[in-house]
Amino acid sequence: MRAALVGYSSSEEEQEQEGGRRGGGAQGPPRASAGRPRLPLPAGLPGDPEPEEAISDDSSRHGGRVRGFPHERGNWATHVYLPYRVQEEFLELLELLVSRARTYVSSLAAMEEFHLSLSQCVVLRYHWIDPFVRSLKERLASFDRFFCVADQVKVYTNQNKTRTFIGLEVSAGHFQLLELVSEVDRVLEEFDLPTFYKDPSFHISLAWCVGDLSGRLEGQCLRELQDIVDGFEDSALLLRIQWEQIHCKSGNKYFSFPLSAPGWV
Repeated sequence: MRAALVGYSSSEEEQEQEGGRRGGGAQGPPRASAGRPRLPLPAGLPGDPEPEEAISDDSSRHGGRVRGFPHERGNWATHVYLPYRVQEEFLELLELLVSRARTYVSSLAAMEEFHLSLSQCVVLRYHWIDPFVRSLKERLASFDRFFCVADQVKVYTNQNKTRTFIGLEVSAGHFQLLELVSEVDRVLEEFDLPTFYKDPSFHISLAWCVGDLSGRLEGQCLRELQDIVDGFEDSALLLRIQWEQIHCKSGNKYFSFPLSAPGWV
């Protein structure tokens, strides 16, 4: 079984601006989709502020991670995702999984934050952050909270195969996630940005390592990890996740879009 390709975006990936398919460096005004007026160019804005004062491309300073596209002034790495607030029991399961996986790949590191991606990590010009967020808010306003189940262990690599990940793939709730991605994609298209994958493997990444080490983690290791998940006490309840909000991170800016409670006006 081959590792799935994924333009992965974690908090670390956003800082390194690493992921799958991405937009180019210089970016013109966003195009208008059918039935929507073209967004006007913001007036009276200062120069493009930087999300970070100093940017280093030295991979040795970032755990061996390699920047997927060059840093340019005014380009902000942007990512739309569902944040997952973990419980203590989840961290116990994570420790069991990472400990077992390290017997096959000793360099594995556990993730520190957890989420489910609704977009690739894309490049957004500073001037378009506010209109991008406004469009997201409009598109996502009608969505209610929902549940999904993420209980299938899977191995992933990013598109340029510089990193390998172990994740929990969604086995229920796929339809609702596709609906969200469809709306996020429409916003991305307005700004001439790459949309999400056509047949996405929705997942929550648990651990990562530098390089393509998927061959070591698949097969026997993957089976052992799945056995740990299946045998973990109350795993069926623990891995049934209710999503209550969507986040967008652009550089060092965070935006939240609450999902409505069903039946509420």
